[in-house]
Amino acid sequence: MAEHKHGSMNIEAHEKAFAGFMTWSKNVAIVAIAVLIFLAIFNT
Repeated sequence: MAEHKHGSMNIEAHEKAFAGFMTWSKNVAIVAIAVLIFLAIFNT
């Protein structure tokens, strides 16, 4: 059985996926805040 050596794993795909997730999350948060502001302004 192969032994795992700390720090030897390739994590490029993980870092790319995480960066994409953070970008998506930020954009969704901005849109949600914009919608809430729009609703607050035009609430009748």
